[in-house]
Amino acid sequence: MIFGVKVTKNLEMEILTVSSVVISVVCIVVVTGFIRGLNWVWSRPKRMERFLRQQGIYGTSYKLLFGDLKDMSSMRTQALKTPMNGFSNDYFSRVEPFRHQLMTNFGKDFFLWQGPIPILHLSKPELVKEVFTRIDEFHKPKVNIMLAKLLPGLVRYEGEKWAKHRKLINPAFHVEKLKLMLPAFHDSCADIINKWKMLVDEMGSAELDVWPDLAKLSADVISRAAFGSNYQEGQKIFELITEKTDLALQTVHSVYIPGLRYIPTARNRRFKVIEDQLHKSLFAIINKRKEALEAGEAVKSDLLGILLDSNSKDIQPVGNGKNHHVGMSLEDLIDECKLFYLAGQETTSTLLGWTLILLSKHQDWQARAREEVLQTFGSNMPDFEGVSHHLKTVTMILYEVLRLYPPGARLSRRVCKDTNLGTFSVPEGAIIAFSLKSIHQDSDIWGDDAKEFKPERFADGISKASNGKNAFFPFGWGPRICVGEKFAMTEAKLALSMFLQHFSFELSPSYVHAPIQTFLFLQPQHGAQIIIHRS
Repeated sequence: MIFGVKVTKNLEMEILTVSSVVISVVCIVVVTGFIRGLNWVWSRPKRMERFLRQQGIYGTSYKLLFGDLKDMSSMRTQALKTPMNGFSNDYFSRVEPFRHQLMTNFGKDFFLWQGPIPILHLSKPELVKEVFTRIDEFHKPKVNIMLAKLLPGLVRYEGEKWAKHRKLINPAFHVEKLKLMLPAFHDSCADIINKWKMLVDEMGSAELDVWPDLAKLSADVISRAAFGSNYQEGQKIFELITEKTDLALQTVHSVYIPGLRYIPTARNRRFKVIEDQLHKSLFAIINKRKEALEAGEAVKSDLLGILLDSNSKDIQPVGNGKNHHVGMSLEDLIDECKLFYLAGQETTSTLLGWTLILLSKHQDWQARAREEVLQTFGSNMPDFEGVSHHLKTVTMILYEVLRLYPPGARLSRRVCKDTNLGTFSVPEGAIIAFSLKSIHQDSDIWGDDAKEFKPERFADGISKASNGKNAFFPFGWGPRICVGEKFAMTEAKLALSMFLQHFSFELSPSYVHAPIQTFLFLQPQHGAQIIIHRS
């Protein structure tokens, strides 16, 4: 009996000991998590704020967890309720009212808070080039999972994976490959020109919102040039990507909380359905093409064919007479295709849209561009040689449009470790951001007419246009400059040439000038109403 009591007491002691250990571990985990959480949402941001202020950089005071997100969102919502007062290229205060207010209060260099993360806005072009050249120290900012899925592939990768993908993708955008895609560009432009001809011939002239047509044109070009299909065949993919973009953009002005994506909200469920449908559609396109190549069919001259060919050649010997394929996986290829669809379509449609608006406003430059196009091509189909080398006026116009209305709002990078940048010391975890709109319209760089549409400033090249400061960054800078830059410019030059061969454009009295910045692209909030006449 005594022995039994002792055993029971020993067992109770062991249970108490185990319980104490478990409770201690739980307490340590809870306390550690609390300390880390407190450091993330308060202590670290306040230390970074003091550090920035000590260097003479001024900005907003940090607010717990949300930072400036609420103020940015409310000011933007209010600004977008009313259009601009007349036509002006000075739209920064409407598109980004909160940042405009900070620039007015603190000068060109300042900081604000995206949740607990400081965003350091800098203005010097030389710092843009330094940040975008030091790619191992400044990485793409981390974004929530929805935004990461919106822009997958090359734009999100770092280090070796980025270098490998860039190497494999580059051949698809070589000049010789672009020549092969010109028929696809021609066909897409011809479709929209025929549509506009029917409208104009019926009424003598036609007023329409050209923005949706230009979006369809760019979508058609991507479908034909990238995948060998036309817009109708790829329309479902574009509809899915458009809906996916709308869902992802709803998260832009919110704090990213890890794990939130696993909560089965209506938005998260729909996003997952769209992802699965996109994956299925692109998998079918890619797999069909791969099977054709494996069956011995010739490599097609579209982007996907060139990319698959480049990928299949990325073989390394591993010994014993065996080879190892180190190229992209099927999932990688699908991600790159998603990126082709979204970035390729939006960039060019945005550029063409603002170009037609500005040429409709500035009839003298429209006439000069048409004269150059007719002298170069007459009524013949534009060829690659002429598009690439004989359209100086058209190129100047497109550069000026990109300067005044760059497709992207900002260039930004995450600081990977404490480092120096120019005269500043920047802490790990901060975001360095450059507003293209403010740099591209800085009178200290471009002159007193910086906000005016004057393509002649590019007559002697980009460097002289910005007084030797090379402050022109519509496609980024450095090793990670947009791989599709030549593709976009070639498409824009050819489309504009074909438009000017057939039509003249006049800005409609119903047009309302109201630029709006989505997460990625600058667009007219109420469309682009233009009166089209036969040329």
